[in-house]
Amino acid sequence: MRELKWIKLDISMFEDEKIKLIEQMPEADTILIIWVKLLAQAGKTNANGYIYLNENIPYTEEMLATIFGRPVNTVRLALKTLRDFGMIDIDEDSFIYINNWEKHQNIEGMERAKKLNAERNKRYRERKKQQKLLNKTSRDVSVTSHDGTEEEQEQERRKKKEDKEQEQPQTSAIIQFWDSNGFGLNNIQGKNQLLSWLDDSSFTQPEKIIVKAMEIACANNKRQLNYVEGILRNWENQSLLTLEEIENNKKEKKKQSAANDGYHYGF
Repeated sequence: MRELKWIKLDISMFEDEKIKLIEQMPEADTILIIWVKLLAQAGKTNANGYIYLNENIPYTEEMLATIFGRPVNTVRLALKTLRDFGMIDIDEDSFIYINNWEKHQNIEGMERAKKLNAERNKRYRERKKQQKLLNKTSRDVSVTSHDGTEEEQEQERRKKKEDKEQEQPQTSAIIQFWDSNGFGLNNIQGKNQLLSWLDDSSFTQPEKIIVKAMEIACANNKRQLNYVEGILRNWENQSLLTLEEIENNKKEKKKQSAANDGYHYGF
């Protein structure tokens, strides 16, 4: 799963009077490095400035010393200094948190990332369920008694068909499109690889967006997994994470292309 990968640092942070005062201390460089490490750790925890191992276990000075690769006494000095300057605080349960975190960080963006992570977890569970059904379907072999009558055999085939339909009422539109458009009916590995984008991407509607990429691949007669994944990676790299953004980007490119053509022809 993808986690929060960034935090914001004020480009004028070294002009802050607290930082200037810290820079005059004997362990100034180490204290400032630990300050930045605490900021990064708070971003990783993604809990409105709190820093902890989990919601029930706060970090101790010894634990932070191990994580930051610094002596315990140095970490203890840094925590005391940062607390004295009001840059961090420690609550009654020993949980460390960054003061004014919401002032310096994009809380809305972090909450969005947190929500996306929860959605990815949900999609991951759903994908595992679909893969299990997909693998089971691929192993199914039509076994009918040779001694049975044609009517019994037909009933058996009908029952298996109904069972499959009941098993996969929510069969991914991705698999349906894949099977119906020549991507390789028996390419189970390719299907599973594409299904991994359901929970391993930043798209807000991953299933619809993946199908959109497959439609483009078909339109270009490129029914290969790597071509579809190339489209998806391009969209992610351009931060086109919704169908609306993808469509708007397509329209914008058409406008630019038309404008360029008009320029070349003297319009």
